[in-house]
Amino acid sequence: MDEMTSSYAVPPRPECCELCGRAVDALTKHHLIPRTVHRKKRFRKRYSKEQMHTAILWLCRPCHRHIHVVLSEQAMAEQYATRAALMTHPDIAEFVTWLSAKPPGFQPSSRRPRRS
Repeated sequence: MDEMTSSYAVPPRPECCELCGRAVDALTKHHLIPRTVHRKKRFRKRYSKEQMHTAILWLCRPCHRHIHVVLSEQAMAEQYATRAALMTHPDIAEFVTWLSAKPPGFQPSSRRPRRS
C-alpha cells in the first residue's frame, strides 16, 4: 500500500518548517523512518506500520536536503527517527541554528559533509 492509499493520517502541514521554524511556502514531507527500510524485517519488528507511515516532519527544502546529505537512510531509521533525535546530531543542530536566522526565501549553497 503506498502513501497515497494508506489509511494512516499524515500529520497536518504546519505554517513553518518543523526544524528551523522559518515560515516558507513550500514545505516537504520528511519520513523519519525512511520508506526504503519499511520492508526490512528488522525495522518491521522495531516500528509499527502506523509509526512508519505517520512519523513525518514538514521541512523546508534546505533542512530536508541537509538531513539527507548528512545521514544515511539506515542511520535515520536506527538513530534519528524523531525530531529530538535529529537535533542531537551536531551537524544538523548547527545547520538548523544557522538557518533559523536567515530570511524565509534564503537558499544556502550546497555543502557536502560526510554521512554518519
